Amino acid sequence: MFRVIAGLMLCVGLAATAAAQDAKVARGEKVFADQKCALCHSIGDKGNKKGPLDGVASKLKPEEIREWIVDAKGMIAKTKAPRKPEMKAYTLPKDDVDALVAYLMTLKK
Repeated sequence: MFRVIAGLMLCVGLAATAAAQDAKVARGEKVFADQKCALCHSIGDKGNKKGPLDGVASKLKPEEIREWIVDAKGMIAKTKAPRKPEMKAYTLPKDDVDALVAYLMTLKK
């Protein structure tokens, strides 16, 4: 009986975690739209094709994506990124950055 209850609690916990992650990803997609990221970046057929983000999660770790968002100038120097104009630094609340990273981490090839 204990195993059944423990199993049910695990399933409920996993479902709640998945729902919270889905909400975070949806919020990140909204942050992407609200910050007008598509002026410089594209996802799929939408946005500026000069800065495609398709597959970004296959190329970068979450902490690298976060660095690009909060310290673009530092990442430009670190990676010697050639793209012009350079990405500007954004000052977003931590929750928005977390959500944006969660959304971008869904973009795998």
